[in-house]
Amino acid sequence: MSAFLDKPAARWWALAVLALTQLVVVLDTTIVAIALPDAQAALGMSDDQRQWLVTAYALTFGSLLLLGGRIADYWGRKRTFMVGMVGFGLASAWGGLAQGGTELIAARGVQGAFAALLAPAALAMVTVTFSHGKERNTAFAIIGIVAGTGAAIGLLLGGVLTEFASWRWCLLVNVVFVVMGMIGGALLLTESKAEGDNRYDVWGTVTVVLGLGSLVYGFTRAEHGWGSADTLGFLAGGVVLLALFVWIETRVEQPLLPLRVVAHRVRAGAFLIQAVIGSVMLGSMLYLTLYFQIVMGLTPLLAGVANVAMTVVIMGCTPVSTRVLDLFGPRPLLIAGPLFCAAGLFFLAMAITPDGSYFTRVLPGLVLLGIGFSGLFVPLQNLALTGVQPHDAGVASATVSSTFHIGGSIGIAVFTVLYANTVADSLGSGAGQLAAITDGYSTAFLASGVGMLAAAAIAAFLVRGTKDQLMPQRTEQEAVLAGAH
Repeated sequence: MSAFLDKPAARWWALAVLALTQLVVVLDTTIVAIALPDAQAALGMSDDQRQWLVTAYALTFGSLLLLGGRIADYWGRKRTFMVGMVGFGLASAWGGLAQGGTELIAARGVQGAFAALLAPAALAMVTVTFSHGKERNTAFAIIGIVAGTGAAIGLLLGGVLTEFASWRWCLLVNVVFVVMGMIGGALLLTESKAEGDNRYDVWGTVTVVLGLGSLVYGFTRAEHGWGSADTLGFLAGGVVLLALFVWIETRVEQPLLPLRVVAHRVRAGAFLIQAVIGSVMLGSMLYLTLYFQIVMGLTPLLAGVANVAMTVVIMGCTPVSTRVLDLFGPRPLLIAGPLFCAAGLFFLAMAITPDGSYFTRVLPGLVLLGIGFSGLFVPLQNLALTGVQPHDAGVASATVSSTFHIGGSIGIAVFTVLYANTVADSLGSGAGQLAAITDGYSTAFLASGVGMLAAAAIAAFLVRGTKDQLMPQRTEQEAVLAGAH
């Protein structure tokens, strides 16, 4: 086995294990979404509890990712990966066997906590293993495709399991993936970690976790009024705690998030774009799934199949996006991609009706979204980690995932508020129940489209430089390899 691991091909087998990890983490964000109506009915959950089945996972995941990245850097990336796998599997089994809504939400939160160990360790190992050039582009393209298609795969798999087995298997199936990941990780992954005397930033961890949690919870309370005391209190508390976190990071010797990681203009742009993508994929696309089941009356299986079109387009366009990346660099893709996504979301906002056809009123929007996301997933994670030193590989990888899931948590909260207010206004003006719900979904899509226009502007202003400046160079390879060994 050791002789095999020394061969160059072993890196690609290792990438397969790490890609599986990325799939499980992203898939678990959406696989439960397709089962929400069934789980809500089975456990007698309220609509607020239903939302928290998605939010609890995304929030704990996003809030703890920075700590998870530092644990991976300091304690060892393979070791952190394996512990994250075990914990994720146990939490999934707990959720699949839960007997009440509160218990299920708690299990989802624990899932997110262990995913926060798993994801940055995996992405950091990709960064260390594929350090520059075309192989790095290919590796991150694969990871990007998995991240992009994992959400749709989760919806499809969730539909199959919910319809032919039970909504509980949307959680229990993770145990199968975990066993595969642990076997592959034990055989194929090699250990790496940051050298030197490493210390954890306790106060930075406390302030960022409480700050993000307060901010997201404040947005969820906005459904009861933006001017209410608890909404303003939690939002203000979140802002203050996050400002305190930034101040702490400038003072401690070994910060949880070295500001050099996010102060780099290009990386900052990539992180912001990732946050917008998270809000769209975890927020507004949740409402598309509910539209399929609640308004169009599709079964969970057909609702999952209805989302496959976007995945097919992403996979079909990825070779083209990869070629454009090689020829022109990431900037054109990061500007054009959000514009295609915005066009798809605006189409959905205007086209969906209570009795509309999938092929004429939904499918064109999914095709545009697929084209746009293919242009984003191929370069984005690569660009977000460009120029990162080996010592910071774990925390930088965590920041990539954290921005996605925190963006998604905020997106779910904000879109829920917009949806609820629109539904109430439509019902007040005399619209029928399904028509009012559809109006709410349209508002969520419209807001998502505006967010994607903002992402295109971010790319235009912050992601600047030639292809050679934006893509990893040979000197980075030497630095990363030196840190790995």
